[in-house]
Amino acid sequence: MRSWRFVSTGSVADLSVIAVLFLFLLSSFSFTSTEAYDALDPNGNITIKWDVMSWTPDGYVAVVTMYNFQQYRHIQAPGWTLGWTWAKKEVIWSMMGGQTTEQGDCSRFKGNTPHCCKKDPTVVDLLPGTPYNQQIANCCKGGVINSWAQDPANAASSFQVSVGAAGTSNKTVKLPKNFTLKAPGPGYTCGPAKIVRPTKFVSGDKRRVTQALMTWNVTCTYSQFLAQKTPTCCVSLSSFYNDTIVNCPTCTCGCQNNTAGSGSCVDPDSPYLASVVSAPDKSGNSAPLVQCTSHMCPIRVHWHVKLNYKDYWRVKITITNFNYRMNYTLWNLVVQHPNFDNITKLFSFNYKSLSPYGDLNDTAMLWGVKFYNDLLNQAGPLGNVQSELLFQKDQNTFTFDKGWAFPRRVYFNGDNCVMPPPEAYPYLPNASSRPAISLLVTILISLALLLNFAQ
Repeated sequence: MRSWRFVSTGSVADLSVIAVLFLFLLSSFSFTSTEAYDALDPNGNITIKWDVMSWTPDGYVAVVTMYNFQQYRHIQAPGWTLGWTWAKKEVIWSMMGGQTTEQGDCSRFKGNTPHCCKKDPTVVDLLPGTPYNQQIANCCKGGVINSWAQDPANAASSFQVSVGAAGTSNKTVKLPKNFTLKAPGPGYTCGPAKIVRPTKFVSGDKRRVTQALMTWNVTCTYSQFLAQKTPTCCVSLSSFYNDTIVNCPTCTCGCQNNTAGSGSCVDPDSPYLASVVSAPDKSGNSAPLVQCTSHMCPIRVHWHVKLNYKDYWRVKITITNFNYRMNYTLWNLVVQHPNFDNITKLFSFNYKSLSPYGDLNDTAMLWGVKFYNDLLNQAGPLGNVQSELLFQKDQNTFTFDKGWAFPRRVYFNGDNCVMPPPEAYPYLPNASSRPAISLLVTILISLALLLNFAQ
């Protein structure tokens, strides 16, 4: 009987451990599977639309367009790379507005040689300055696609492809599969191609409507977890009512490594700074070469509560680039704070209200003024941009207490920035005096009790 009790207790403990491990694995799976969902841009995605415009003797001619329906995440240089796998033995006879990176083995063709014979072609955009006879609308921007909220007129990219050895009707065409999108690195996951209603096109005079012979869509969503293993930016805080400057958490994006190689940083006071920065990246990628800091992040966003007026309060935002290998063009900042519904004035930044939660206006998108500060230079004396925001007070909600004046969430170029822990936020001076007053009261009461006892 005793041995049965011992075995039963042990098995229950084992089951408890297994249950805990199972729940941990389940939670980990849930985290990674839902990471692509962005609470501030719940409907954001890149939609790839294939429009079959005409049939050819052995295939079709299609216009492929990528629409960036993300509010604030854009594709910057060196641009997008699109790949897929053909369903049959299709080839690409010719292209306009784009090109494949490899031709592949076309030895089976006599006479005319296709543009690409690979089973899994990879396509890139053409560069600005491409001859007009090789262009189509929305092409030739080096793969750069702006975000939907920041610049909707340039939030698409297109190329034309003539496909051979394919079907010549809606019933015989087989949809490509295994789509991949790099922008320019990893981060996007693409779903399968789905046939949708043919796209309709309106003529310039709006008197005639034509439509594609066949259309299919591919939807790609972004995951910061897949894009990089470590964060890319952090947030620091300060205020006029407290001398404390809350820096980014130590080792936010990595820790200083004094040895050469990956993870190393550059001392801005080093006499060899110029030679290190100008040296090419031997790894062949755009890995950040950052200035040595405690946080080691390429980007730091500083939020400073600057002034307090009777009916208004003022904030200064500074974005600093610590990356010696990157000029951030068309940068943007997304900030969530409850007082954005009463923003009064913005200096030297563009502003657009985002409403991810319906009528609740607490999220703002900020970006630079064209030809003035829309370029965030690489690390150095010019590697920062800044602006000030003036908010009107709502007396029912406004307070400087408990960190209310600081942002809830900050994104830079679509990536979530790491915030300091709430307990480290600058506190009001009267909040710091409360423990001292309580201690003084306790000491006085103790002395009074001792005197009474002595008498």
